Amino acid sequence: MSTLLDYKCPACGGRLEFDAGSGKLKCPFCDSVYDLSAFENREEAALGGTGSPVDIPWDTSGIKSFGEEESALLSAYVCQSCGGEIITDKTTGATACPFCDSPVVVSKAFEGDLRPDIVIPFRLDKQAAKEAFSKHLQGKKLLPRVFKTQNHMDEIKGVYVPFWLFDCDVKADITYRATKEKKWKEGDFDCVDTSYFDLQRQGGVSFENVPVNGSTKVSGELMESLEPYDMSQESPFRSAYLAGYMADRYDVSLESSLPRASARVKRSTEDIFASSLEDFAAKEATNTKLDVTNARARYALLPVWLLNTTWRGNRYTFAMNGQTGKFVGDLPEDKAIAAKWFWGLGLGLATVFYVVSQIAYYLF
Repeated sequence: MSTLLDYKCPACGGRLEFDAGSGKLKCPFCDSVYDLSAFENREEAALGGTGSPVDIPWDTSGIKSFGEEESALLSAYVCQSCGGEIITDKTTGATACPFCDSPVVVSKAFEGDLRPDIVIPFRLDKQAAKEAFSKHLQGKKLLPRVFKTQNHMDEIKGVYVPFWLFDCDVKADITYRATKEKKWKEGDFDCVDTSYFDLQRQGGVSFENVPVNGSTKVSGELMESLEPYDMSQESPFRSAYLAGYMADRYDVSLESSLPRASARVKRSTEDIFASSLEDFAAKEATNTKLDVTNARARYALLPVWLLNTTWRGNRYTFAMNGQTGKFVGDLPEDKAIAAKWFWGLGLGLATVFYVVSQIAYYLF
């Protein structure tokens, strides 16, 4: 296994971290700032070249996969609790799993295709994530108090989540059953004339960067709710972007991701074609034929701020898009607080009713 490239501050020797605000490497000890390009020669020399996108024949079973390649720049850590494989720079000796909060230990060897094609760097720092989480909690009177503690907010972690990004061209032939209605009034009667149509739409659509979550450790629905990402800000992968963050290795293969990618492409194509039927009261696709060509996939790391917590046996996950700031997550309800709140509300209403009734008695 190759040696991991070290990102140390040339001024003081401290561990450099990627600064989301400036897009540069920053030393938290002496505040020195460095461009990523200053480390580019070392990185390329250690790696011996960069990865490239892989073309895949989407409609066949002979899927080409990424060639196996050990990364010279990364070390792997394995969570003994949930089995999640996490990659980060080698200076991290022990940390907590961002997916289950359990301690992780160093794994001396790892397998698979760890080097992504592209990465979208973090644009928002941890303070922005904490502020978004605090705003998400505002007005939630029935929320358990533990969620509002500062220590809880400090558990938010920056993680690069693996994604497969799919491109393709689609030729579609879709038939619809649709209706149009004409309504009028004759005296006391409401009249409706309904006409039925069989419609056909044909055309082509091109898709770029259709994302499919490459990790089973994070809910696919949760990750989709963080979309969209601005792919114009993508960068070729450099391990320097991982400094100060964690990165999950994909455990959903390229082949396993194809059904989800196909489903998203099919649904999006149908939605685009259905938008041409706005003049119809109702429409339903009865037959959809898609011919997918020029399909390819890329492996990417996308930035996410994650907070996992367990309350009364249930796990709650909150996430923020590390590029756009979009925040999502379900919140629990403390039934004890709810009971007290509703009891207090009922008592307050009863008091108001009593006062009003007494005033009415003396006035009337």
